[in-house]
Amino acid sequence: MQPTVDRRDFMKSAAIAATAGLTLGASAQAAPAKMRWKKAFMLGVSEGPILPHFERLKEAGFEGVELLSPNKLDRDEVLKARDKTGIVIHGVSGSKHWNDTLSDPDPAIVERGLKAIHQEIDDIKAYGGTTVLVVPAVVSPKVSYRDAYTRSQAAIKTLIPHAEKAGIKIAIEEVWNKFLLSSVEMARYIDEFQSPWVGAYFDVGNVVEYGYPEEWIRELGKRILKIHVKEYAKAKRFSYSLGEGEIHWPEVAKALVDVGYDGWITAEVGYGDVDKLKDVVARMDKVLGGV
Repeated sequence: MQPTVDRRDFMKSAAIAATAGLTLGASAQAAPAKMRWKKAFMLGVSEGPILPHFERLKEAGFEGVELLSPNKLDRDEVLKARDKTGIVIHGVSGSKHWNDTLSDPDPAIVERGLKAIHQEIDDIKAYGGTTVLVVPAVVSPKVSYRDAYTRSQAAIKTLIPHAEKAGIKIAIEEVWNKFLLSSVEMARYIDEFQSPWVGAYFDVGNVVEYGYPEEWIRELGKRILKIHVKEYAKAKRFSYSLGEGEIHWPEVAKALVDVGYDGWITAEVGYGDVDKLKDVVARMDKVLGGV
């Protein structure tokens, strides 16, 4: 026999169910959106042990990491830490390109810079990643803009055969080096290599002083290989947490979607304990998750 249900009891139960449904819906809407891109952290560590750092990043919610190279890390130890934690080493950033610049008038300095990048390519190939971040030149009183342009291009062209053989792409980053000051020029600089092995490593925070990141993203488009994120505001420059500066993050996220970017997004921010890193992950989800 089916149990009988009093009409008043039925209506009461239905009202409770409806209220619960509304509450659940409100909670779902209030939950922070997850960003669609994989999150990584720029880890400025040159010496081991590396495993504790990878474990901390994993616990915080990061999926990948970018390391410095050349470094003093034991390669086998790095690979064991990668395999144990599941943290993907998607790329490396040059540790020598500010001192041994490819635009220097001294051929010996340029040669040291090229040697370092060769090492970076070998390191990231061994780590299982895809890119080396290269600061191509530095304009200074002894290096003109034109010389920085031509010298750095000539040097990078010599790297392309090694990069192609290794299956690693050279990612040119725009930084505060008084060079590649517009998105149009950066696109031209990359295109002139006429190589699929050279692209852009776009840093969202680095252009806010003199431009809009969303415009750079749309101009660079498919040239973008990787993305760095950090916050910026003129008063204290990079001393802000994500979401608390001048960057219009919804427009940045929309631009990334519009150009079809589907790669890694790496936080280049201050390192810290697990709680601090969890906050970085939450902020990345918040500022880039609403698309």
